[in-house]
Amino acid sequence: MSAGLLQESAGERLPMPDAELLWWPRIDLGRSNDLVLRDLVDSCAWRQEEIKVYGKAYRQPRLSAWYGDQGYSYSGIRLEPTPWSPLLLDIKARVQQLAGHEFNSVLLNYYRDEHDRMGMHSDDERELGPRPVIASLSIGETRSLLFRHRTRKDLKTVKLGLPDGSLLLMRGDTQRYWRHGINAERSPCGARVNLTFRSIDPEAHRTSGATQATTGLLS
Repeated sequence: MSAGLLQESAGERLPMPDAELLWWPRIDLGRSNDLVLRDLVDSCAWRQEEIKVYGKAYRQPRLSAWYGDQGYSYSGIRLEPTPWSPLLLDIKARVQQLAGHEFNSVLLNYYRDEHDRMGMHSDDERELGPRPVIASLSIGETRSLLFRHRTRKDLKTVKLGLPDGSLLLMRGDTQRYWRHGINAERSPCGARVNLTFRSIDPEAHRTSGATQATTGLLS
């Protein structure tokens, strides 16, 4: 089934200049979200990646896992894909139906508590194409996703809460003009797993060297 044959199921369009965002406050996963969270936390091949910034090694403040059909590289890290699990294949099919787009990989980030975070960055690697389509599914504790425009200082930071079971589709020029990230929380909070479904072009990896700036991926 090609991406062009999938039909998008309408989500709410979020008004943000130079961006194209669709939002579903809660989607049907076919089972309780608590069971999904427990399964992902217990069964995924979690790693705490180490990246180098100006020659110094740092551990990322969260755990991550990479599943799918294609590998992925950034900041000197090469992620070889773990084969899809039945649960992830089922979730992918549900997300694809809503997004109207077909994905071949997913990056999972496990935020264990209020200390785990993701610095400001854009998902703009050449492997993702010039106008990436990325579907971000949140399971577990609500965390806030921050958006900051790359060049327009007149635009305020946008703060979007991502509750349990919500889906955010980022497409069009979103990655070109906006950076996004998740800060640490001041108050205690529980676990959250975020799944960002992507379409990786393996040919782009071979021709580009598949590098990505480290900004945002560490902090």
